[in-house]
Amino acid sequence: MKYFLIPIIIILVAMTVVSLVRGIIAFLKSTEQDLNADPAAGASEMQLLQNKMMFNRIKYQGMAVIVVAILLAVSR
Repeated sequence: MKYFLIPIIIILVAMTVVSLVRGIIAFLKSTEQDLNADPAAGASEMQLLQNKMMFNRIKYQGMAVIVVAILLAVSR
């Protein structure tokens, strides 16, 4: 069981890092766009992407924590 859960943890951590980096890139791009955009126009495409990526980061991070908890429970 350990040999099955460890690769899953590695994959989830990698997905967390990718989502974090994509969210930061979207944040940097949205700040450039926001300087020239009308604030009454609502959220821009980059802001929506930033929110989506940060939600994905939280989701993958939570799943990784759950898998680590399962691994600890199985190891005992």
